[in-house]
Amino acid sequence: MDKLITIYHGSENIIAKPEYGKGRLNNDFGQGFYCTASEALAKEWAVSSMRNGFANCYTLDTEFLNVLNLNTPQYTILNWIAILVEHRLFTVKTPVARRAKQYLIDNFTVNVNAYDLIIGYRADDSYFDYAESFINNGISVQQLARAMHLGKLGEQIVVKSSFAFSKLQFQGYSVAERERYYQLRKDRDDEANRLYWELLEEENDGLYIQDIIRGGIKNDDARIPRNVSE
Repeated sequence: MDKLITIYHGSENIIAKPEYGKGRLNNDFGQGFYCTASEALAKEWAVSSMRNGFANCYTLDTEFLNVLNLNTPQYTILNWIAILVEHRLFTVKTPVARRAKQYLIDNFTVNVNAYDLIIGYRADDSYFDYAESFINNGISVQQLARAMHLGKLGEQIVVKSSFAFSKLQFQGYSVAERERYYQLRKDRDDEANRLYWELLEEENDGLYIQDIIRGGIKNDDARIPRNVSE
């Protein structure tokens, strides 16, 4: 990772000075400023069917920042999903889902608040549904890992600490036209869902969450996929 990086934040607003302490607590990695290295993806995230948006551009000096990169080999997909279930609002309807959520948090979560910057996969609405299927024992961890690549959403970069916020420098913005970028986002989502249903039709004898709980499986098990992003 270069010390000076360029990142983009998709929004309906121009944000010249991001403020520490703003943002929803129940985002993927908790409260923070959610960005991407891709200007095009930021534009997709910025638009709705009714309005244009903006891709706000920043440089960030990462020297001296404590960085958590969940896509390095020491972490597995279960580290990512444990952080997700800890912060996002999941619908927990069954006993297995309740046990799954607690087991993941107890054995796989990472304290994201101990870091200045987080790099990890992004869970949009479809991907969040895949994660819910996993904790409800509907898909295996191997299927979950494959599903995470379907929409090619790439990594998100989350500015977490006040120190990291102080290193952000606004470089300007570009307009995200809803006519173009909303359709691109919809096409990406539709294609991901189409491939997901194809994935579900395949034979699968992988590890389900009940297998993981019953086997007391931990992060060092070779059967747990690593490196969520390609």
